[in-house]
Amino acid sequence: MNDTLKNLYAVVEDRKANPREGSYTCYLFDKGLDKILKKVGEECAETIIAAKNGVQEDTVGEISDLIYHLTVMMVQSGIPLEAVMNELDTRSAKIGNLKQFHVSDHNT
Repeated sequence: MNDTLKNLYAVVEDRKANPREGSYTCYLFDKGLDKILKKVGEECAETIIAAKNGVQEDTVGEISDLIYHLTVMMVQSGIPLEAVMNELDTRSAKIGNLKQFHVSDHNT
């Protein structure tokens, strides 16, 4: 598992357990799941726009913002990082996992 993600998750967990004045992460936890989910949605949309615009530096920044906000959501929801990493490992081990597309999916 990537140490960067582990470290990020640990910092976010620590902010929830030990709130710090002026911390954006603590602000999100104080506002609750609805605010966190709103930020996840915003960052998802911004990631899509950045990718569509084709500026790699902007896209990397937006992906980073999205991963951060997803991490806050995971901690708030009690989802361990290991659960997500294990799911990704399971999926990557599958062979021939191409899903069948509906006719309408071919246009997107």
